[in-house]
Parts: sequence; C-alpha cells; structure tokens
Amino acid sequence: MTKKWIDLKNTSTRGLLGSALLATAALGFAGTAQALDLHFGHGGTEDTAYQLGAERFKELLAEASDGEMGVQIMGNSVLGHETEMFEQQMAGALDVSIINPGLITDFSPTANVFSIPFLYRDEDHWSQVLDGEVGRAIADQITAETDVRVLAFYGGGKRQVVSTEPLESLDDLEGLKIRTNPTQPLITAWEALGADPTVMQWSEIYTGLQLGAIDGLLNEAEWIHRMRFHEVAPHIGLSEHDITVRLLTLSQATWDRLDESQQEQVMKAATESASYARSVQLEQDAEALDLLVEECATLHEMDREKMMEAVAGPLESVIADMGLTEYHQMIINAE
Repeated sequence: MTKKWIDLKNTSTRGLLGSALLATAALGFAGTAQALDLHFGHGGTEDTAYQLGAERFKELLAEASDGEMGVQIMGNSVLGHETEMFEQQMAGALDVSIINPGLITDFSPTANVFSIPFLYRDEDHWSQVLDGEVGRAIADQITAETDVRVLAFYGGGKRQVVSTEPLESLDDLEGLKIRTNPTQPLITAWEALGADPTVMQWSEIYTGLQLGAIDGLLNEAEWIHRMRFHEVAPHIGLSEHDITVRLLTLSQATWDRLDESQQEQVMKAATESASYARSVQLEQDAEALDLLVEECATLHEMDREKMMEAVAGPLESVIADMGLTEYHQMIINAE
C-alpha cells in the first residue's frame, strides 16, 4: 500500500494514540538508565523479517548495554499504519520503527530515490549501496528532512511482474494493465515498457485480477505467496526491477535523550540487526519463489538489460524533475 490511500487529515485518532504513546515513552525513560526501554513498532507478523530483525535488535542492544537498555516490540501494526508510526516518531511518541520509504515522501523528497526501478545491478550492489557511504548520505538527508533518524536499512524482497497472461517476451508487456504504486518513476518506467500502469488499493488486487480490472501487479515472491495472487495470476516475470529497502528509524527526541555511549550501542545494534534482517528477507524471498513453482506458478525469464535500456531515457527527466539526479548517480556508480 502507498501513502495515496492514507488519510493524513485524520489527526484525532492519531493524536490520541500519539498522546498515549508519549506517556508510555515517558514512563520508559523515567528513573535510571538501567530502566531504559525503547518502544519498537512495525507492521510485520511474527514470521516476517521485520519481527525477526526487531528481536535481533533487542538481543544485540541488551548485550551491548549489559542489560541496561531494553526493547518492547509491538508488531503487526498494533500502533497503526507505517505512516502513522512515522508521524508518532516525528512527534517523539514512538522510539523505533521500520518504514517503507515510499510512504514518507510527503515528509522527505529524498525518500523518493528508492522508488526508482532498476537501481541495483544485483544483490551485492544493493548491499554495497545500503552499507556504504551512499546509503549513509541518503540516510542523513532523510534524517535532516524529517527529524527522524535513519539508523540502518532493512529489506530484501526482489520485485517481479505477476501476470494473468504468459510473459514469453517483452512484447507481452504491451497494453498489460499492471497495478503499481502511484509514484512517477514507476509509472514512467512501465509506460516506457508498453504496459498500462494502474493504481488500485492493495485490498482490491485479488478481486481485480479475478474480474480482469487489472492483468497483473509488481510484487515480491513472499507477498505473492502470502496473498495467494498466483492463484489468479500464475505467470511470474523475473524482472527483478527492484530490491526492497526499508528504513530502520529512531525518533530524534529519543536520540537526544541518549548519552554518547548509548547512541553508539543503538547504532551498533541497528547495523548488525539490519544485516541479519536483510539476509532473512532474501532467504524468505527465495523460499517463497520455490513455493510458487511448487504450487504451479510459471516463471518467465525477462531481459533486464533491454528493459533498463528502454526506461533509461524516460526516467532521466523524471529523476531530474524530482531533484534526485545526484543520489541516483551515486547509487548507479557505487562499487
């Protein structure tokens, strides 16, 4: 889901929740440093890399602080949608969260860079970007724009094309109604490939495929399998046009309460948990793709080089208009 479907004007519910969380957070910081608890909200279920990464963060932080810092994990969106949790962090009412950068572009124009398709050559390039100077530069800029610190990067799902029709060649994309997020880089890229990008709410996708309102969508194998999309759209084009990036974030208000030693401990736990969570996500993604094949989905190889050539020109002007040329080039040139 994307920010397009979030009612950001509904501040009454959010305000009440934020106030409650602020009170809870204040209790967490009350007393001595030994009683310090960070509240960690996320949208994943117990078997996702979100939860497993959060648990690893908790373990690492307890170890690094000799038990003086704890983490209370609240998953499965019990604190609201990711956009709402991010707003809670901006208000200082929630400490830690995992955020889809595509959902916070209203607050951070720089976060749009992660919506550009065909950014990464492969897994190694993706890891180099996220763990290197480029990732840190982008993280610091998002931090400056939102006053929420980007500690590290989670993610790891490879996005593919899911279709009701076979994808034997790139010509089969012509006129294909593909559900996509309403971000200009994605729309521009898939139009350049001949497809018909179509915006549809997440909850309507399965029915939309059944009724022919859409012919396909873009998604990772794990979520294709979880949502059973392959039951009505059994053809999967291995475009690998994106590898997902998720932001591990910390409220600036929380950061300012920590002493220098605690800040170092948080950063160390964040970095190590991110590496772990990404490896989990990649494994889950590969396992889900195998499950899809076992359940009669058909995989189709796609010519990524030709796809990248087709979208390069149209994307260039869009990226420039969004003020992301410098960051885009930094990512492309990362080694």
